[in-house]
This record gives sequence, C-alpha cells and structure tokens, in this order.
Amino acid sequence: MKSDKKNIRHLSLPALQEYFGSIDEKAFRAKQVYEWLWLRHATSFEAMTNLSKDLRHKLEENFVLPAVKVDATQHSNDGTIKSRFRLHDNHLVEGVLIPTDTRQTACVSSQVGCSLSCKFCATGYMDRKRNLDFDEIYDEVALINQQALEHNGKKLTNIVFMGMGEPLLNYKNVLQSIERITAPDGLGMSPKRVTVSTAGVAKMIRQLGDDQVRFNLALSLHAANDKKRSEIMPINDSNNLKELIAALNHFYKATGNEISFEYILFRDFNDSKQDADELIKIYRQVPADLVNIIEYNPIDNARFQKPDAETAEDFMDYLAKNRVNARLRRSRGKDIDAACGQLANKG
Repeated sequence: MKSDKKNIRHLSLPALQEYFGSIDEKAFRAKQVYEWLWLRHATSFEAMTNLSKDLRHKLEENFVLPAVKVDATQHSNDGTIKSRFRLHDNHLVEGVLIPTDTRQTACVSSQVGCSLSCKFCATGYMDRKRNLDFDEIYDEVALINQQALEHNGKKLTNIVFMGMGEPLLNYKNVLQSIERITAPDGLGMSPKRVTVSTAGVAKMIRQLGDDQVRFNLALSLHAANDKKRSEIMPINDSNNLKELIAALNHFYKATGNEISFEYILFRDFNDSKQDADELIKIYRQVPADLVNIIEYNPIDNARFQKPDAETAEDFMDYLAKNRVNARLRRSRGKDIDAACGQLANKG
C-alpha cells in the first residue's frame, strides 16, 4: 500500500521550520532533525534521541524516512567492496568502494537499470525501472563512506557517478544529491572531488554549463568516429560526436571545470593506430585534462574482448608521443563483478 505521508528528507530546512511552527514546537527543533537526517545519517525517527518521545511519535505519524539499506556486500582480493543496496520499494542498485593508497573513491548509481543499451555494459542489458531520488543517492555515498572508515580508517575522498544508469537522464536528483553531498550540513565534500560520467546527452551537458555546476565531467567516448560509436552506443545516433564536442566546449567555457574522456579498449574494434589518430583528433578539439584508457571487463552478453598487453601498450605509447595526457586505468574488483561496466545486481 502506498503511503500518503511525505518523505521528511524532501523538506528543506525552512519547510521543516514551518512544520514545527505549525505544531507549536520551537524552531531549533527543525535544525536538530535536519542534522539527524543529513549529518548523522539517522535511518529512523526513533534514533533521534535528543527529541522527546512524543515528538518522535508525531514525526512517525506524519512522515516517512525511507532509508537505503545494504542488502549484500562482496569483498575483492584488491580491497574493492561492492555493495548491493535495497531501496524502500525493494528495487536493487549497486555501488562500489575503490580504495588506493591515496584515494577512497565511491562509484555510485543514479538509476535502477538503464535505458541506453550500451553493448559492452552489463547494466545496459537491464531495463530502466526508475530514477533514484536525491536522498537515495546521498544514502549510497553515506553508506560507502561508512565502509571506507570501517575498513580503511579513512573517509571518502572522491565520488564518481559511474555506476548503474545515465546520470544526466536523472538530472534534477543527481544535482540535488551533489548539493547535499557537498553542503557543510551534509557530507561537506568538495565539488571538485565529484565527477559525473555521461554516455553523452548533449542537451544536458549544455544545461550543466548553464547551471554553472562546480563538479567535473567525464564523457564515455569508447569510439572516436560516429559509425563505430553508434554500433556500441545507440545514444550516438541522436547525440553525435560533433554535437558532443560543441556541448563539452560550451560546458568548459561556462564553468572551467575539468573534463575527461573514458575510452575502453576493445580487441580489433577500437585499438588500432587509426583509432588512436581519431581519438587524438577529438582530444585536440576539447579542453580535456585526461583520457582514461580502460581495460575491458568481459560480461556475459557481450561479444567483446580486451586486447593483449602489447597492443594496449602500443596504443598508450602512441598517445603519449602525440602529447595526449592519457593513463591506463587498471580495473579493480573484477573478481566480484565490481569493475567498470559489470554492475548488474548479480551479487
């Protein structure tokens, strides 16, 4: 049965203050509750111990607090932790903690499933069920932050929206979640430590520029000509490379924020010298800081394979000779299907 009670986390602080005024409670109670919701990550009204029992009961009667829960975790040999999160309506999404010597990175999902059907991505073979609300995305980050503290004794340093779903097709909630993650009365992280990755929705990339966002942007490129890109990423049919290059330049001009490209190497598909030349050409048309060359991680449904080490090395050397700032990103969490492109709620 669907509750007609409002999610209390969808109320702003002024709206909470108004509510407490309407029930003749002092205004400072709103701040207390707000802190429980965002700073202390309370998952129930019962946990708000500096409120009277009566007030907690009143909140319970009038609002819901649908917290995201960790449903299952898997630990990789390399320290990566994949979590399956259960949402209030029993949908599942996955998130990953990727620790290195210098970083604790959370890879988070923004949709249940995905509608873009990229041929190399496990999530692309799932249907999109719904968008995540901003507070659900926030919960993912808060729960992964707890894992980082518990297992590595360090807080999260970076967040990447590279999990399940296309973030720019859940635009409003993604931006609102980042506002909460970076707010002093939220997780207080720097927006410069947040990267949103997109398969390429040109209109929304422009919108990010118009909205003067402060976080970084990564474009999942994976092929540097329209024919090949459309073959593996159907979104390219309606958002071609020319449009994307123009949109990225608009974003950079408006914000000055960091742009990077993601490029998965597929054997005998996009790993030749000609492919590298096409990639260099695109790199020179956009003020990109970095090209992340990614090892392909095989999935059940796809026909792709990763190139041998020598081919990958030659590709990297050729980019370096042409003054492209590229780095080869070794995949983490492959043994638990937590690596790039592998998230599919299999755990």
